[in-house]
Amino acid sequence: MTNKTFVLIASVALWSASSLAATIPADTMLTVETVSLVSSKDAVGRTFEAKIAQDVPVKGTVLLKAGAKAFGKVRSSRANPRKNEPLTVELTSISVNGRNVAIKTDSVEPGTSPRTTRQVRHGITAGTTVINPGTRMQFRLAQPVNL
Repeated sequence: MTNKTFVLIASVALWSASSLAATIPADTMLTVETVSLVSSKDAVGRTFEAKIAQDVPVKGTVLLKAGAKAFGKVRSSRANPRKNEPLTVELTSISVNGRNVAIKTDSVEPGTSPRTTRQVRHGITAGTTVINPGTRMQFRLAQPVNL
């Protein structure tokens, strides 16, 4: 292969990759539907699966289709009784064209458990928060995502 042929092939490959590249800007809202159950009794760091619930368009082009896999993790929970934190979750990656792309979203506190006045005064949360499969949640991208 000559140098000119190699340069031509490399240029075409670079052009093809860059023409497919796109960015979902920070502050874009991602609506997901949970696939797995998540509970406030789950350990911090436990992962869960979800799917994108609606297309994500940017400048008129759908960059992320509804049904794409998404993955998240428990950011805080009541699994450690000493901390007694509310359940919060965040998304950590999305599946795009068969590859996982890391993302950073703001944490979401899905629903709060009912509390009595006494529990509020003493910082105690009543009950267990459960996110059932099929629950819709919205996450805000904290950073842009390069696809």
